[in-house]
Amino acid sequence: MVKCAKLLGLDIFRQIRNPRVHIVVCIKQTPDSAAEMVVENGIVSWGDTPMVVNPWDEYALEEAIRTKEKYGGHVTAIVMGRKSAGEALKTAIAMGCDSGVMLCDEDFFRCDARGTARILARAIEKLGDVELAFFGKQAIDGDSGLVPLSVAFVLGWTPLSYVCEVYEIDLHEARISVARLLEEGRQNCLATLPAVVSVVKEINEPRYPSFIGIRKASKVEIPVWDLAELGLDDSEIKTCDSAVIWSQIQSLAKSSREVEMIEGDSVEAIVTELTDRLMDDMVI
Repeated sequence: MVKCAKLLGLDIFRQIRNPRVHIVVCIKQTPDSAAEMVVENGIVSWGDTPMVVNPWDEYALEEAIRTKEKYGGHVTAIVMGRKSAGEALKTAIAMGCDSGVMLCDEDFFRCDARGTARILARAIEKLGDVELAFFGKQAIDGDSGLVPLSVAFVLGWTPLSYVCEVYEIDLHEARISVARLLEEGRQNCLATLPAVVSVVKEINEPRYPSFIGIRKASKVEIPVWDLAELGLDDSEIKTCDSAVIWSQIQSLAKSSREVEMIEGDSVEAIVTELTDRLMDDMVI
């Protein structure tokens, strides 16, 4: 009995100090980073480019899974989008998430970052027992970076952005300590739970989906929550209308440039000629 206690001492200590925690990681399905955008008749298209998990969100997935592995608990991935976005949830489960929820409704598609944050916050509230919500710092398509902190605002939770390391999570004390990566350097923060944490790529190295995880993801049933499932009505969803309306989208006009090669008898002569040309054009 004593021997078993010693062998399991670390796990017992963790369970006493940190009961099982429910973690949410919000992800988005985006075009591959190498995709070329095409605009035709005011409609944006990514062509045949495959849709993938937003690269920044891979770091959020990895950190959520590592948190579960360290402290125990359950990780739920949430994606908002069209039905095809369910593939992003399968990737998340194949990496190590326990479950996934898809938010899909025609009324959701007109939402901007503000509206998206309201819907994600409602989904997190519906799950009921969440203490941590992880996000990537931004999506590579919209690139605004507004959603994570907007979700924290709607929920009334602690917002922690640009997190590059999670030091400790203590559920009994309802505290989390992290390091934020700022232009001036690393900033150590001690904050209260529940919290929304948006991460940068320096926080970890995302794992590849395992074979067992891929098999699990292929069999899992993903619940789909629409307007009614989230307990929202038409009057509430109207408040999610975009603050920014794209009245017209068009491609930038292609411009042509002429290149003139400067020749000379020496490097010094070429540099002198180039400098004179730039000064004449008031570039320098």
